[in-house]
Amino acid sequence: MNQHESIMAVDQVVTPDYAIYQGDCCELIRAIPGDSIHFGIHSPPFEGLYKFSNFDRDISNNEGDSFWQHYAFLIQELLRVTMPGRLHAVHVMQLPASKIRHGFIGMRDFRGEVIRAYEDAGWIFHSEVCIWKDPVVAQQRTKSIRLLHKQIVKDSTISGQGLADYIVTFRKPGENPEPVAGCFSRYVGSGPEPDRSKYTTPTDGRNWYSIEVWQRYASPVWMDINQTRTLQYRNARDEKDEVHISPLQLDVIERCIDLWSNPGETVLTPFLGIGSEVYGAVAAGRKGIGFELKPSYFVQAVKNIAELHRARTEDLFAEAVA
Repeated sequence: MNQHESIMAVDQVVTPDYAIYQGDCCELIRAIPGDSIHFGIHSPPFEGLYKFSNFDRDISNNEGDSFWQHYAFLIQELLRVTMPGRLHAVHVMQLPASKIRHGFIGMRDFRGEVIRAYEDAGWIFHSEVCIWKDPVVAQQRTKSIRLLHKQIVKDSTISGQGLADYIVTFRKPGENPEPVAGCFSRYVGSGPEPDRSKYTTPTDGRNWYSIEVWQRYASPVWMDINQTRTLQYRNARDEKDEVHISPLQLDVIERCIDLWSNPGETVLTPFLGIGSEVYGAVAAGRKGIGFELKPSYFVQAVKNIAELHRARTEDLFAEAVA
């Protein structure tokens, strides 16, 4: 991670496995060399939905054209730093429209807006996957009248389905100089793992375990994501610890990293939050880089990733002396 040690940040933690920086991602990313990042993944602020801090530099404090102007700059920088032919994955969802803000109850196509913003910057729309979410849990969390059964009884023209998550993935134009190749060695998800004894049959030259893992990952709808396996709940938390409003599930992060990067490669996230993407990268044997503007989130990310790093070091030491 030495090539990134010159980044001027408010605070930073740089190790051989990861480098995380506190500061404005739109400024910090300028220090990343062009064509150097193997894979990227992030969950951007959902325009108009949450305010993550009071900083005027926080993209989440912008709405409408101002939000898209700020985000467009970052999208262009992500294109610059990514290797040719490589991918960047974005976690999005469609957003609810409210009577107070929009004048009606309905939906807005945030997913489509993100796709068009990346295409406008020169990215190629590579793929998308829909991630199933439990509508009962969503109703309890959001209190949306669209999901209430009593609204069906009252007037179902207001009722609607829950809002799924999506991973929309974009490819930088050009030929990939370092193919991402090899079979899957693990399955990440809430369903039962493929039977290794049944599916690993190298005698016919095919890795049947990896084939079944791919068949699940290739589905256009991921039904087997553990919705509660987020970094927010992964580690024991003190009551005073900062709560991240919308952390991305570790299952999703780890699947994308396994799919689209090789071990030892570098994974970037411009919105580190409490550390989920870098945590997932390090856990998968990659190197992680992340930026976070909000001090309390950064402090929590330092704790979370350090705990993982400490556990991995202890495991390696135990293997060496065994």
